[in-house]
Amino acid sequence: MSLGGGNKCGSCQKTVYFAEEVQCDGRSFHKSCFLCMVCRKNLDSTTIAVHSDEIYCRACYGKKYGPKGYGFGQGAGTLSTDTGESLGIQPAPAALHQPTTNTNTSKLAQKFGGSDKCPRCGKAVYAAEKVIGAGSAWHKNGCFRCALCGKGLESTTLADKDGEIYCKACYAKNFGPKGFGYGLGAGALSHT
Repeated sequence: MSLGGGNKCGSCQKTVYFAEEVQCDGRSFHKSCFLCMVCRKNLDSTTIAVHSDEIYCRACYGKKYGPKGYGFGQGAGTLSTDTGESLGIQPAPAALHQPTTNTNTSKLAQKFGGSDKCPRCGKAVYAAEKVIGAGSAWHKNGCFRCALCGKGLESTTLADKDGEIYCKACYAKNFGPKGFGYGLGAGALSHT
């Protein structure tokens, strides 16, 4: 304790008197100085995270010092796109994607390095982006869509004809039975 009535604040270095003192990690703070160093939110014993002489809220501490990359989002099933630049973190430059040039058609090469071709765009389909439909491998994003209306498809909403994929509504409208009694709703009559 210094001569002036109290300890020095860990943030502003001014004297902290007993009535306004908050203690953390052996240091004293004014209640008004006990703030996250990044977002400036008020802290308490349940929201604080300490790193060296710096105090943070749990969210800012996690962004600055926590694990990075896929699977470390803010909640279940999320992917954080926050690069942490506001915290002084320099993001690593993204490496350019270079597809394989493996032209070997042997079974071994297909198993370990080859890939299927998407019927819609003709490009290689890799395991992480692969969806099987109509006996072919498709890109999940962009290609696995109805050929007529462009609606995104899933295994339960898929119908195929001649190697092309359709949503069930477009398939029924274009390839399903036609005539009296095969309308879209109760008592509907389709004129073809």
